[in-house]
Amino acid sequence: MVMTNIPKEKRSWTTRLEAKKERLESVKGLVDGVIIPTNRIVDALELLIRPGDRVVLEGNNQKQASFLSQSLVQVDPRKVHDLHMIMSSISRPEHLDIFEEGIARKIDFSYAGPQSLRIAQMIEDGKIELGDLHTYIELYGRLFIDLIPSVALVAADKADRHGNLYTGPNTEETPTLVEAAAFRDGIVIAQVNEIVDELPRVDIPSSWVDFIVVADKPYELEPLFTRDPRHITDIQILQAMMVIRGIYEKHGVKSLNHGIGFNTAAIELLLPTYAASLGLKGKICTNWVLNPHPTLIPAIESGWVESVHCFGGELGMEKYVEARRDIFFTGKDGSLRSNRTLAQLAGQYAVDLFIGSTLQMDGLGNSSTVTKGRVAGYGGAPNMGHDPGGRRHSTEAWYNMMTSDDPLARGKKLVVQVAETFQEANKPVFVESLDAISVKDQAKLAVAPVMIYGEDVTHVVTEEGIAYLYKSDSISERREMIASVAGVTPIGMESNPKTVERLRQQGLIAMPEDLGIRRSDAKRSLLAAKNIDELVQWSGGLYTPPAKFRSW
Repeated sequence: MVMTNIPKEKRSWTTRLEAKKERLESVKGLVDGVIIPTNRIVDALELLIRPGDRVVLEGNNQKQASFLSQSLVQVDPRKVHDLHMIMSSISRPEHLDIFEEGIARKIDFSYAGPQSLRIAQMIEDGKIELGDLHTYIELYGRLFIDLIPSVALVAADKADRHGNLYTGPNTEETPTLVEAAAFRDGIVIAQVNEIVDELPRVDIPSSWVDFIVVADKPYELEPLFTRDPRHITDIQILQAMMVIRGIYEKHGVKSLNHGIGFNTAAIELLLPTYAASLGLKGKICTNWVLNPHPTLIPAIESGWVESVHCFGGELGMEKYVEARRDIFFTGKDGSLRSNRTLAQLAGQYAVDLFIGSTLQMDGLGNSSTVTKGRVAGYGGAPNMGHDPGGRRHSTEAWYNMMTSDDPLARGKKLVVQVAETFQEANKPVFVESLDAISVKDQAKLAVAPVMIYGEDVTHVVTEEGIAYLYKSDSISERREMIASVAGVTPIGMESNPKTVERLRQQGLIAMPEDLGIRRSDAKRSLLAAKNIDELVQWSGGLYTPPAKFRSW
């Protein structure tokens, strides 16, 4: 028998805990229990954060831990440097200033819309080492595997003196970020708008939180999902009519997620009008995973919507959500309970359809929002915009995607890409090669940052028509179908009238006329609300839009 050599040297199995205790001890002289004085936050960060730490900073695409991010950029880089930052969204200037100042060195993130140009330049200049681009849920998952944070800097609405947190309508990703640090002996610091004696509800317990600090002003909140109906065009209305008739009705889509954009806002505003005229109420669009879009108000008020689970809140929709408890997930206090992690999971496994837009698509349907000189990332779209192989439950829409008689055949999630053939400045959306391929080399990424792979896309919708890609039998046929709806773009010029007619006859593509839609009917008069004021009226005055959206 071979005996295993058992190490004789004693090992400590609590090194992380011991290191945490040492850090906590270092700030005893400047904190009051769990409360860091507002004017001492920079001093506290210099003591609690160590060089080389992994620091997760809450900055999703709406809620920002803005006081903590502004404080982090003020620390002495001789004391705090070479940080590995983890952020779901790079949204504020100081998120990149910390790299300019030498405080941080490396970053892993999901989305960088407002800072996409700057981060691309900083990567090219060698000022930032890019770990990887992620989907939201992929990044959250890695917080529990190989990106475990040493420190979590998060935001909440309120706290009590024990450190219990109330995150209110904008819970978003906060519990996930906190849990990853708290249960691996990391440091959790939460900025709050105020400290109160009694919270409306406890969203995160004090045992998960090490310190709270009252911010000098409320955290930043961006109304990211608000679209003013005034800016919806006739082309977007035409596309919306095709989606409703040629996809939602055709496949019986009841559960879904809408990406951000005027094209999806148009769909929402056509439900009480155009879709109602088709007798589709109760047959489509009943259960949603979605932020509380103001443009969904008319559909809710008209009885189309049964439930909405939210990734996060939306500025101005708080009172409306509270008054529509039958539709939204709310707490005993009445406020929305959002959860980005769970909503992403629901968007991946529980819904029938994802629909979103893109900046570029190649001839096989691969798409990306990462273009030359711009590293935008992609947020949650790749997570929701793919067919999850682990899904086992069946619905009408999912089952309707089966194209085989094989006894082991399975359904498929509907993944719809909707785009006008040209962007602003006459840039074609349909291109021979994605810019993401060159960005891969520029950013030193292992793989090209493709948002949604063509193999997952089931439908492409343009102002020309719909390509039913899930029916294609070959790569060459898929390319023909996309070219047939790609207009006069480089990909579209590959098509010809004879091919288009053949594909129409085979039911592989559909033009508006094939769906019983007259292009001349696609007018703004079909919208249930034509401006923000009418959305307010639909809500009975409960929706209070941010000032920049008010035109009265």
